[in-house]
Amino acid sequence: MALCHAAGILSFTDMDRKVIIYQVFTRLYGNAVESPRKNGSIAENGCGKMNGFGAAELARIKALGVSHIWFTGIIRHATQTDYTAYGIPQNHPAVVKGKAGSPYAIVDYYDIDPDLAEDVPARMQEFEALVTRAHEAALKVIIDFVPNHVARQYHSICKPDGVRDLGEGDDVQRGFDPQNNFYYCPGCALSPQFDTRVDGFGPYVEMPAKATGNDRFDASPCVNDWYETVKLNYGVDYYAGRVGHFDPLPSTWLKMLDILLFWAGKGVDGFRCDMAEMVPSAFWGWATARVKAKHPEMLFIGEVYNPAEYRTYIASGFDYLYDKVGMYDTMRSVTCGYAPATAITGAWQAVDDISGHMLYFLENHDEQRLASDFFAGDGRRGKPALVVSALMRRCPFMLYAGQEYGERGMDCEGFSGRDGRTTIFDYWSVSSLRRAALGQLCADEQELHRFYTSLLNMAATEKAVADGEFFDLMYANPWSGSFDSSRIYVFLRKAGSELLLVAANFSGTAQQAEVVLPSHAFDFLCFGEKRALATDLLSGDRQYFMLRRDGGVSMSIAPWGARVWKMKVTANK
Repeated sequence: MALCHAAGILSFTDMDRKVIIYQVFTRLYGNAVESPRKNGSIAENGCGKMNGFGAAELARIKALGVSHIWFTGIIRHATQTDYTAYGIPQNHPAVVKGKAGSPYAIVDYYDIDPDLAEDVPARMQEFEALVTRAHEAALKVIIDFVPNHVARQYHSICKPDGVRDLGEGDDVQRGFDPQNNFYYCPGCALSPQFDTRVDGFGPYVEMPAKATGNDRFDASPCVNDWYETVKLNYGVDYYAGRVGHFDPLPSTWLKMLDILLFWAGKGVDGFRCDMAEMVPSAFWGWATARVKAKHPEMLFIGEVYNPAEYRTYIASGFDYLYDKVGMYDTMRSVTCGYAPATAITGAWQAVDDISGHMLYFLENHDEQRLASDFFAGDGRRGKPALVVSALMRRCPFMLYAGQEYGERGMDCEGFSGRDGRTTIFDYWSVSSLRRAALGQLCADEQELHRFYTSLLNMAATEKAVADGEFFDLMYANPWSGSFDSSRIYVFLRKAGSELLLVAANFSGTAQQAEVVLPSHAFDFLCFGEKRALATDLLSGDRQYFMLRRDGGVSMSIAPWGARVWKMKVTANK
């Protein structure tokens, strides 16, 4: 199928572009080891490096239509790899998940993960150079901020002069104190429900035990808990029913603000805030205001899964929130045939008042790969979901590196089993990314990459998408012999004299559809009846449509395909 949309040709300024985020798991991206071993060490399996993101690679990412790149796993976290030769403390393997460790078990908020550096002592300089290269490629940089928990053996060796470490000065005889950084189990040693003895290390000892990161406030976490992390204390007394003590300001607030400002000072453009809803909204309102006072363009993206709290966190300074339990879950169900396409309407309506703040995605490091056996089974089946997610509203869209090639995530890497996800705990090499770098993609992968490039550039540069109005056509198109509303989703976008009619087919069967354009669409979008020449921005096909109030337009839609018809319209008289 021809893809005729011209990538990179802007009809308006870059400031008006739709936000499109490309997430890269930095440790995996660029790793060229062809046959990694299950549970392999860094010496056996290799590791991607920050320096691997050279000008050419960043330009390739930018050419996808991307505006922001999220480098996942930048800040130093717990690992089983020994860096003591560089003065970096070694972590006890019993409280590290996987050989490489979780990027969300931070051991030093002021340090760069040494796995990512070519020259370990110069790791911060390598990061600063990466930020500079990304900016030169017209990409804004996002990194993780992990505010709810840290690694069990957190200890900063890189904190600036005058900064007190987390836990330094805590009264460990009190389970809760507003000025403590951690929660404690006084008089109790950590006694996990699994053996912590490791050859060469002996058992892991923690006395008194600290509360575990997933809000477990006893001394005996199990293997299904976030046992490798400890919960940070923002002045909320969980022992007394979540009572907040925010005056005077808790010590943790001040220390975490200092960390945010430290990384903002390195030139990063945004923070993806891990499990933001597990941190009180009062802190976010206080901290985001102070960061944005010094860095007005700073983005805050929150991982919040409770829709009842969305508006609270947006009011607390978040620019975008994950639309996971709404749009992602709905799009997945529609793609898998568990829900009708009409369900998409309900998903956007539930957050219509905050639609510009919702971040759409089909993959990230936590979710199963779209092409995995646990989801769609083939990346090409995700095309209709991609079209709808990227073109439907003004909100940003995020994709995960390898998604554009149909990465399946069906490896059994080690700590991560064969679960349809790409590991975040192991040293590994991602097949599609490795083969893409070598020019060894198969024809289907190349075609999918072309589709993503065309579609995402369309989302980035078409004014009707980035800045236009949206009109859902599903209410005017119930199921009939000429329209299958269980499998087809249709909507309009309009800006000025440009109108887009988008139709997506969530089925493996070709569809011939008669799409009704209700009279209200003409009034709401302010365009008149006319005979319009329409061009499909995906295929290059052209046909005339008679745009009539409450009239229908006919089109064919390929299996797992879509149409994005663009036409000129006149103002409604």
